[in-house]
Amino acid sequence: MAQGSWYDADIDHVIISEEQIREKIAELAKQVAADHASVDDGLLLVGVLKGAVMFMADFARALGRYGPPIEIEFMALSSYGQGTTSSGVVRIRKDLDRDIAGRHIVVVEDIVDSGLTLNWLLRYLESREAASVEVVALFRKPDAIKVPVPVKYVGFDIPSEFVVGYGLDFGERYREVPYVGVLKPEVYARS
Repeated sequence: MAQGSWYDADIDHVIISEEQIREKIAELAKQVAADHASVDDGLLLVGVLKGAVMFMADFARALGRYGPPIEIEFMALSSYGQGTTSSGVVRIRKDLDRDIAGRHIVVVEDIVDSGLTLNWLLRYLESREAASVEVVALFRKPDAIKVPVPVKYVGFDIPSEFVVGYGLDFGERYREVPYVGVLKPEVYARS
């Protein structure tokens, strides 16, 4: 952990180090590349804003070393629910900028928790006639999943604790933390 960073005092303990994240991303990129070696027209990576930005950048660079050509797109979604939980009712805030019919899509997600928003997104992308739609998620909270979602590639299963870092936020903060840590209860109790 970097000494003197503004967030150090807010983190109770680190559960996934920066090095573990780097190693897992390389492993995931090799798996995705091997599974898509025969895709001639390349893959379209679709990142879900804002949380997936860190993972998307590192994953795209790693995949570029091993795999087929890639293009990237972003979507922004909002789901309505109570506080920190999703209801599965989703609104598109930023849609794709291109037609995806016939394309092989890999959705790049930072975390799968309830699965409700991701379930909606997969159905939406399939309705736009993509050739295939798969998911790579760096983190998953198995205890929080409410609907089964076909996530083909998963980096880490993590406990249902209040975690931040590497794209995961609390009140739009902590996304830039280079590791994943558990936030001290007094930090989120202040809100």
